[in-house]
Amino acid sequence: MTEWQDDIPGAAAFSRRAREFKMIAAMLRMYCRAHHGPKQAVFCDDCAELHDYARRRLERCVFGDAKPTCANCTVHCYKAAMRERIRVVMRWAGPRMLWRHPVLAVRHMLDGHLPAPTFQR
Repeated sequence: MTEWQDDIPGAAAFSRRAREFKMIAAMLRMYCRAHHGPKQAVFCDDCAELHDYARRRLERCVFGDAKPTCANCTVHCYKAAMRERIRVVMRWAGPRMLWRHPVLAVRHMLDGHLPAPTFQR
């Protein structure tokens, strides 16, 4: 397994959830570097907190590996304050993803057009 797959225990190599986490991590790295300056650590304290929160939310996603993109999800699992913070990051980093991470951005756009799985208990 590659290092980004280790972030989500049991993640399949090409699962939507693993791609979603990789996308969020890339967006946060870009945002943090641009807004909080280059530092020796990957993230500043605020961005590291948001990164960890996003990882926990993805680990506990009710859809599992069949997770839709957050914009198309029927279950919004982020708290209001964290949802606003991640929205700011995604709004800034989203357009830049095509230049920095084109394959990841295209896969994310394709995932957004696939039908969302139904929730079953």
